Amino acid sequence: MDIKDLKLLIKLVTETDITEFEMDNSDEKIIIKRGHKPEYITVAAPPVQQYAGPGFQAAPPATQSAAPAATPVPAAEVGDTVNSPIVGTFYAAPGPEADPYVTVGQVVEKGQVLCIVEAMKLMNEIEAEFKCKILKICKENAQAVEYGDPLFIVQKL
Repeated sequence: MDIKDLKLLIKLVTETDITEFEMDNSDEKIIIKRGHKPEYITVAAPPVQQYAGPGFQAAPPATQSAAPAATPVPAAEVGDTVNSPIVGTFYAAPGPEADPYVTVGQVVEKGQVLCIVEAMKLMNEIEAEFKCKILKICKENAQAVEYGDPLFIVQKL
């Protein structure tokens, strides 16, 4: 096949809604693909960390003398966090018009998808590592997240 015929084939593919064209004969094989399909990668969430709500006080630095114990945190504000394993964009639902994967108060099973974090056009599904109850969703839909940012506050069941 000469270059003129090849250019004509490419033009035909780009001017239609065809996404893939393949031709195979005894002498040559031609494959023309256009566009891309989004890839979905499942990523396990990083290890959970203890979280205590707004009343939480960090331990004093080692150079200071020991201060009195911090005031107790109400049990309703204590939980484990599910953190972002990558830098990307947080999505609470599989699509703009779809229902969110989880809601506050919902009990989720181990392996259930909690959200998506998009990184470099790859949709990474974040799954629950254990059965838990969603206490708080820490990010807004389409919000940028950094590695280790808390996405959810959960209570292990």
